[in-house]
Amino acid sequence: MLAHRYRLTLEHLATRREGETLHTEPVTFEFENHDDIFEIISRMRRQEGLSEGDQQELAVGLKLFSEVMLRNREHPLFQGLQPHFRDFMKTLKERGKAAAP
Repeated sequence: MLAHRYRLTLEHLATRREGETLHTEPVTFEFENHDDIFEIISRMRRQEGLSEGDQQELAVGLKLFSEVMLRNREHPLFQGLQPHFRDFMKTLKERGKAAAP
């Protein structure tokens, strides 16, 4: 299956407190995902009760995390989380479908 390719750049724009170090070098990396993340961001708009920013963060964060977990499904770090993550994703998708026009 062909994967979508992405480049993500993270820049540190502000610190929590005055005097804290601002990381000046952005972190940029490329990754592949079997899903169209832009389409998922669009579908996340159906999740009522979340701001647009929260919807976007959740969509990108879940896709980054879930892809790593899928590639490393046998790793002990993910063993206990997988059933709960599946349940969470099922609920998320059901809520999105219920809110669909």
